[in-house]
Amino acid sequence: MDMLLSSASAFWIGLAIVTLIVLNSSVKFVPQNTAFVVERFGKFRTTLTAGLKFVLPIVDRVAYKVSLKEMALDVPSQSAITKDNITLTVDGVLYLKVIDPEKSSYGIDNYVFGVTQLAQTTMRSEIGKITLDRTFEERDLLNAAIVAAINEAGEAWGTTCLRYEIKDITPPKSVLEAMERQMKAERDKRATVLESEGQRQSAINVAEGQKQAIVLAAEAQREQQILEAQGEAEAITTVAMAQAGALETIGKAAATAEGQKAVQLDLATKAIDAKARIAKESTIVLMDGKKSEAGSVVAESMAVVAAMNSSEAFKSGNS
Repeated sequence: MDMLLSSASAFWIGLAIVTLIVLNSSVKFVPQNTAFVVERFGKFRTTLTAGLKFVLPIVDRVAYKVSLKEMALDVPSQSAITKDNITLTVDGVLYLKVIDPEKSSYGIDNYVFGVTQLAQTTMRSEIGKITLDRTFEERDLLNAAIVAAINEAGEAWGTTCLRYEIKDITPPKSVLEAMERQMKAERDKRATVLESEGQRQSAINVAEGQKQAIVLAAEAQREQQILEAQGEAEAITTVAMAQAGALETIGKAAATAEGQKAVQLDLATKAIDAKARIAKESTIVLMDGKKSEAGSVVAESMAVVAAMNSSEAFKSGNS
């Protein structure tokens, strides 16, 4: 009886162990961004994605565990020769992602190694198509060409290259020295050009300033002359108008009897003054004693005035 109980206990224990083994081999917990490639009797059966999955024990097995995360791969430095025969050392970084776990497992033995080698060879090929100067200027074109080549080959490997970035391009020391001399010469050239441009602009500004000063001086002189001429014209006009007014007033006054007497008196006075000036300025004056008297002078003056009046009266009568 005891032997039967012990045999039954051993059976159930063994059954439990077998059950646990079967459950452990049939239940699979697939992590996020991971794929399990399952084979049945050594042949591909299916791909398990993230979550709780079940497989048949003994006949099914997980052959490959593939990460679906984006990977950053360091591409080792390599030598490349440009179109103008300059040797460069180039290194970069590659961003890769598996999109088909089946192809990445069976299409190539090691897709990481394959993609890295392809990136190196493509880089050497692309650099060989361009010159040294364009190598530094066209990094984006080089990166795009490498990505296109990797994706073309990676289609059979179940991978895709998201981007490729060149980290550094190192030319030989002699080329670096030549480039430094060239850059220094370019900087010196730009400095000389800028200095000459500054001198030219300064000369232009000085000439423009002198020109404007001359123009302003000429305009000021012209304005001054215009103002002086206007002032002189106004002065002449004013004097002429004053003289005309004076003559008009004298003429009106002379037309009267009192005016005639005043004119006669003025003429007599002027005649006396004239003879007095002649006597003063001359050293020898010969004069008739009778006519040198003041009365004679006045009489002569009055006779002249009377003659003028008679002539004026005669003209008036004839008219």
